[in-house]
Amino acid sequence: MPDLVVCDYRMPGMDGRQFVEKLKSRPATANFFSVLMASKADIAERLSPADAADDYLEKPFFLKDATRRIKRMIDRIALEKMAKTAPSDGVVRGSLAQMNVIDLMQSLEMGRKSCQLSLAHEGDKCEVFFADGQVKHATYGSLVGDEAVFKVLRWTGGNFQLDFEGKTDKETTQLNTQGLLMEGLRLLDESSRDGGGEAEAAATPAPSAAPPQDPFASAPPAFATSAPVPAAPPAPVVPAPPSAPSAARRDEEEDVLLDG
Repeated sequence: MPDLVVCDYRMPGMDGRQFVEKLKSRPATANFFSVLMASKADIAERLSPADAADDYLEKPFFLKDATRRIKRMIDRIALEKMAKTAPSDGVVRGSLAQMNVIDLMQSLEMGRKSCQLSLAHEGDKCEVFFADGQVKHATYGSLVGDEAVFKVLRWTGGNFQLDFEGKTDKETTQLNTQGLLMEGLRLLDESSRDGGGEAEAAATPAPSAAPPQDPFASAPPAFATSAPVPAAPPAPVVPAPPSAPSAARRDEEEDVLLDG
């Protein structure tokens, strides 16, 4: 039985929605997640959240965007499986090396989960509370709310715990889950670029000083003469090679736009 089915909406004989509904109607293939690829018009006019699909990919789309969306769905499936196999205390435990903070938050948002997410990394701890997939309260040391979430988005090591009975009445965050992730990634990107610029400046060698003049060097005699030396021909101008494109630009150039 598959965990995830990705198919096009427009297919000959049977469209994607009918295909998914047919699979879900059979007990042997009823429990799976699905992603339908469809045009914006089809999603707006023919499909709805009440349909069988769990998510949609709007065509045309870039391959890397599709990969990210499907990975989010796979992370959600993994989280659902972990919840089903949780020990008797109902707490799901895992490693951030397998599913980092960003993936966890996206999965909880997609699944509209209400829970307490506890994060630990090198002695630091953070508590994040979700209600229907939205972050409501977060603490990290003396920080609370949005700033506490921003601090832990870079964590890729450590451990996490999910307590689906954990609740709070506090509401300290200003942004929703998606807004927190977008703003946090923007801050991480700025920090990375600033750090890269400082490292590049530090690695650039300082220009060497001109050699000192010898004060005792004898000057040529006033009556010395010599034949004029012809000026050397100018060196040919060689055009500089084009600079290598940035990583972001290179990624854009290598990405593939798909439209079926």
